[in-house]
Amino acid sequence: MAGRLRTRSIRCAATGLLLACGVAGVTSCSDSSGTASSSRSKAASIASSVASSVASSAASAVASAVPSLASQGASALASASAEARRRLEDVQNGIDAKDDVHLGTPATDADGRSTVAVRAHNSADSAKSFAVQVDFRDQAGNLLDTTVVTLNDVGAGKDGKATAHSNRKLSGPVRTDVARAVRY
Repeated sequence: MAGRLRTRSIRCAATGLLLACGVAGVTSCSDSSGTASSSRSKAASIASSVASSVASSAASAVASAVPSLASQGASALASASAEARRRLEDVQNGIDAKDDVHLGTPATDADGRSTVAVRAHNSADSAKSFAVQVDFRDQAGNLLDTTVVTLNDVGAGKDGKATAHSNRKLSGPVRTDVARAVRY
């Protein structure tokens, strides 16, 4: 959507520029007496008004779209965070296992979503499952998305593997970290 918005803004700006050039050409015309004709002045006035209206509309569209996109991103993040919290709260008799979980290097899947390999080592003497909350952050450390991955029935002394996927496409370089991990 941001790409389409940028394209529309460029088109609106180009249209405004062309209209402004046309206005300059119209207003510089004169009749045989050396003064601008009345009808040409009216045309110039109308063209100028249209150009101003187009520029104003483009600026308004950009101004309203930016907060809307930010709002959509914030809403998606709030929803993902609530779901992660709910899933981890549902775990019964779990213990903190953050030190037993390691993440690979973030990548992007075929759908454009960010991914990262998750490896959990089961140091218990029986098979256990893991619930791992993975946070996706931008380079400044701002939270972009979060998800929970479950690794079921990891054998005693063994490693379980899974892949965490962001809930939506994320822009720019992404880094990941383990927010919480519970073994149960």
